[in-house]
Amino acid sequence: MKKLPYKSSVLLSFFLISIFIVGCAVATKDTAQGWINIMPPLDLDGWNRVPVPPGGKLGRAQWHVDADKQLLICDGDGGHDMLLTEQEYEDAIFHFEFRYTRVEGKKGYNSGAYIRNSRDGAIWHQAQFGDASGGFLFGRTKSADSKGKSFNVRKQVTGNRVKPAGEWNTMEIITRGKTITLWVNGAITCQFDDCGLMRGHVGLEGEGYRIEFRNLRVKELSP
Repeated sequence: MKKLPYKSSVLLSFFLISIFIVGCAVATKDTAQGWINIMPPLDLDGWNRVPVPPGGKLGRAQWHVDADKQLLICDGDGGHDMLLTEQEYEDAIFHFEFRYTRVEGKKGYNSGAYIRNSRDGAIWHQAQFGDASGGFLFGRTKSADSKGKSFNVRKQVTGNRVKPAGEWNTMEIITRGKTITLWVNGAITCQFDDCGLMRGHVGLEGEGYRIEFRNLRVKELSP
């Protein structure tokens, strides 16, 4: 086989590498297609703070955005609350990453994330997570008599996938029809198959511990 001149060979190599890079960029773009960034702005516009339990009083403002680090932060000293989107979602994937601020000697880290909640928080579907613990779904879903009914699928969880305080975790909550599925750090941990509310708000929980969230995004799914 006849060899190409050195200059031609270099140009061909550069061309092939360029094609490879462009191909990778297109693939990355296609993979990310459909995701909506829902990180709140500095004034938290588009999000509502709701007390837990519903009808209670809110404590001091404890949620803020660090624009430089692109983090949503709960200081953890403003009582028990939910920070919910004004936007409602039906079939969707809610993606988020979190880590607690580790405090030496402190235990019982507690927080959660929500999907398909009612605006007042009376109906709620929560992914529970603590310090190297949790990773299950529980809450109060809508019932036929409109009174609501409690559920907890903790028994489905066979191993702990949540990392210790101070380390980043990645979670996704997927809703499709009556089914809610929880994905934790690379694997599905549990599933709830009787969700009574087909559309609702997504959000995060403040419950006494400083916690950081990043990469908040939603991908709506076709029926």
